[in-house]
Amino acid sequence: MSFFVTKYTGLHRVLRLGTYVSIKQMQPLCRDERRYNSTSEENRRIPKIYTKTGDKGFSSTFTGERRPKEDHIFDALGTTDELSSAIGLAREFCIDSGHSFTDQLEKIQCVLQDVGSNIATPRSSARDSHIKKTKFSSLAVIELERWIDSFTEELPPLTNFILPSGGKSSAALHVARAACRRAERCVAPVVQSGETDPEVAKYLNRYAAMKEGNGETIYKRPE
Repeated sequence: MSFFVTKYTGLHRVLRLGTYVSIKQMQPLCRDERRYNSTSEENRRIPKIYTKTGDKGFSSTFTGERRPKEDHIFDALGTTDELSSAIGLAREFCIDSGHSFTDQLEKIQCVLQDVGSNIATPRSSARDSHIKKTKFSSLAVIELERWIDSFTEELPPLTNFILPSGGKSSAALHVARAACRRAERCVAPVVQSGETDPEVAKYLNRYAAMKEGNGETIYKRPE
């Protein structure tokens, strides 16, 4: 079950693949005052996180259009969600290791929320108001390129293929890099069809290899 919290685009909604739930309707799940023996009237006020609207194999985009779940839109949304999750896991390892670029990883996750919002708004069914709310800025691409250039200056010249290794955070970042490439492949047909902003594909195309500082394993051709 995948969620895209679109607070950074001003939608003020939680997008789940298949439904939209107003944030105002959502209730905290861990407050002390929540009681498991609440009355039936109280239960009716707690929104369910499932809607059954996707049981027949269709889900809704932000524009309200119903599409099959195997549609390119939902494939791109799902892989973008997986990418953000992979970055989140890598960031936790990076925090444990005391790396300085964890803020950048968090910012990338925030931008990926905007990417998801843009993908979830296919141009063929979007009104001007939809496009205005989910427009993806090229400034995010420029900022990411600036980070990549800065990190590249700190790295030695790459003369060999590197195997995913170098410690937990480095290996986790390699997983995120691979997930990013898959997300890029899934987004490509959506961009080519004109359903989403080309800047989304550019953002996914930019990625940096960050290492933990441990020695990484150099690829050697088996004898």
